[in-house]
Amino acid sequence: MIKVMVVDDEALARQTILLLLKQQQDIDLILEASDGNQALEVFDHHHPDIVFLDIQMPGQTGIELAEKIADQCVIVFVTAYDQYAITAFEFNAIDYLLKPYDDQRFYTALEKARAKLHEVNTVNYHQVGEIVHHMMEEQGRRFKTRLVVKDPGRIRLVDVCDVDYIVGAGNYAEIHLREGKTILHRETLTTLENQLDPNEFIRIHRSSIVRRSFVTELRPNEKGDYTVILKNGEQLTLSRRNRHKLDELIG
Repeated sequence: MIKVMVVDDEALARQTILLLLKQQQDIDLILEASDGNQALEVFDHHHPDIVFLDIQMPGQTGIELAEKIADQCVIVFVTAYDQYAITAFEFNAIDYLLKPYDDQRFYTALEKARAKLHEVNTVNYHQVGEIVHHMMEEQGRRFKTRLVVKDPGRIRLVDVCDVDYIVGAGNYAEIHLREGKTILHRETLTTLENQLDPNEFIRIHRSSIVRRSFVTELRPNEKGDYTVILKNGEQLTLSRRNRHKLDELIG
């Protein structure tokens, strides 16, 4: 049988999960806590197998609590963060519930937690905490100062000031950084374009975004396109449909 703890400072949020859990025959004990400090006391006394854990709570945050109990249980984060911030939890088999969620999404998360009960938990919650802190700082900004890039087994924060240009292909993008480094990122160019300051970056083609200051030369072509020469010698294309951006690029 399984023991589950629900940790959330919102009583309604706790009650929603409690009602859903009561329908499960393999769960014989359901615990609850309204803040991080109380949750730690309940955890030390009952040692639940699965913990549904909110992130922002009084006492200590869900991330701080996760760092203390991660090797003793399976954690499902419950959060009101947007989908971009949720990237921080989509690795190493951690699941999450993004408020508001429906019953089916809850049961999907519960099923993943059941399956993970007997696996070894190798999540770096310190890294997750750093990323969440970064996300909270970014929430109030219109444009990103760092991009969250998900790699197998880890997540990187890439400073936007290090990005020279980006080349896209479907749902993926090659982010080209200073010193010739390249990172493959699962994100569309349109999404990235909306995250970048248009005073610094410009979309010159359906498959490329470039830092304005990284452009050194423009060469007109017979077809009405322009070849865009970059500081590293690479060449991109300013398409005809984007010719109205020529003045912006030169300016």
